[in-house]
Amino acid sequence: MKYMLLVYLDESWLKRSVAERQEAYWAQMKHTEELVSKGRYLGGSPLHPPSTATTVRVRDGKRLLTDGPFAETREHLGGYMMIDVENLDEAIDFAARGPLASVGTIEVRPLREGAPR
Repeated sequence: MKYMLLVYLDESWLKRSVAERQEAYWAQMKHTEELVSKGRYLGGSPLHPPSTATTVRVRDGKRLLTDGPFAETREHLGGYMMIDVENLDEAIDFAARGPLASVGTIEVRPLREGAPR
């Protein structure tokens, strides 16, 4: 089953030194090799900070753009990973063992294929 792992980080992430952030990144990449070697890692990427975001909405036929993320929250979406594992327990286990779980929050969601049902 395919899962999206959404990595949420709080404001303290951007206050860490570049060396600390790089250490967490490379540790996560090493952890990810477990699924890469099995052909079960489908992709992923870190994201630039929320200040670089543009939120797009269309209301009454008008396009509305907002700089930055739409939600007012302490955490922001910092990246994502897509994995293909046997079940939710395996996806949770992979997320929990990764170094990013100790500095942020990992949301595990199954991917849905096709039109809404």
